[in-house]
Parts: sequence; structure tokens; C-alpha cells
Amino acid sequence: MHWDMQATAWAVVALLLIAAEVVAPGAFLLWLGIAAAAVCAIVFVVPDLPLVWQMVAFAVLSALSILAYRRWFRRVRDTDQPMLNRRAEQLVGRVVPLVQPIVDGRGRVQIADALWDVEGPDLVVGQRVRIVAVHGMTLRVQAQD
Repeated sequence: MHWDMQATAWAVVALLLIAAEVVAPGAFLLWLGIAAAAVCAIVFVVPDLPLVWQMVAFAVLSALSILAYRRWFRRVRDTDQPMLNRRAEQLVGRVVPLVQPIVDGRGRVQIADALWDVEGPDLVVGQRVRIVAVHGMTLRVQAQD
């Protein structure tokens, strides 16, 4: 076994792909980099492996590493804050006053420093409404008794 240019080339490709993952996180370049590192190891052990078979090995190992990532590492995990990045859905159940009347089914409420469009029955300014659902960025409300 000896270190040759093909193994060096695969090592460089692996390092570039892993570095690209650091620069552009969220992509799957890390898994391609791992596949390139595996091909580097194969070429180190079998230095006479033709380039075509090296490319086939890279393609197969890339597919397998991405599938492994999707199966074991990308699972949806249970959390103690399921609404963390769902701001509008966090508002369901709150009671707030209207800052613009609901006319023809459309009005506005203010929650903290944000104005939200609302849908519901026609109501006057100041009427307290309960948020019952979210449709996109529009809150559906009903009159609070």
C-alpha cells in the first residue's frame, strides 16, 4: 500500500465538500464528503482501481450516506415546545381587543408590537375576540362573551 495521486485527489475532494458544508450549512455536502473520504480509503487499499469504478463507488456511497442521514439523523424529534417556530399558531386561544373593526369579515388586532389581520363576524373596535384558528398569517376570531 502506498499513497498515490488518486487517493490524494479523493482526500482533497472530501475536504472541499466538508468545508463547503461548513460554509453552507443545511445542505448535504457533508455526506458527499464522507463518501469521498471512503473512496479515498478504498483507493488507498486498492491503488489500481480504475477511475470509472472509483466514480461508481463514489456515487453508490454518496447515495447510501444520504439515505443513512435521512433515515437516522433527520427524524422529527419530539420537543417540549412544539410551537416554537410557529408564531401565529401560538396565539390560538388568546383574547385580544380589535384595533380595527371587522367589516365584511376582515379586521385587525394588535398583539404586542405586531398588527395581525383577522377574519370573523362583523364586530366593532374594542370588541374582545378569541383567536380560534390560523389561516396562513390571518387569524380567525370569534366574539368573546
